[in-house]
Amino acid sequence: QVQLVESGGGLVQAGDSLRLSCAASGRTFNNDVMGWFRQAPGKEREFVAAITWASGRTYYAASVKGRFTISRDNAKNTVYLQMNSLKPEDTAIYYCGVSRGRMSDYARDFGSWGQGTQVTVSS
Repeated sequence: QVQLVESGGGLVQAGDSLRLSCAASGRTFNNDVMGWFRQAPGKEREFVAAITWASGRTYYAASVKGRFTISRDNAKNTVYLQMNSLKPEDTAIYYCGVSRGRMSDYARDFGSWGQGTQVTVSS
């Protein structure tokens, strides 16, 4: 079974940076897309960024492009989300997910999820 464990969240001020990690285990991910989504209370899960495991091709939501960077370390089976210039509207629980075989910005295409890590950005 695929297991995803997010870490690195916390309470920061606007303009600060944070680096999230997602440790993946259970199988190899060579054919997969790793994605970061976030969900604020009362809202649907929102796409943030994704990366193909094999090629490293990336895709970002317009709201975070230029501020966030997704990357992966294949040797460690870990995906990262470097978040810079954080804004209060970035406040959410951040989830790492896996989509098999294709790039997607739809949460329903990601079949496995971690437990999430809370990111709170104060003004």
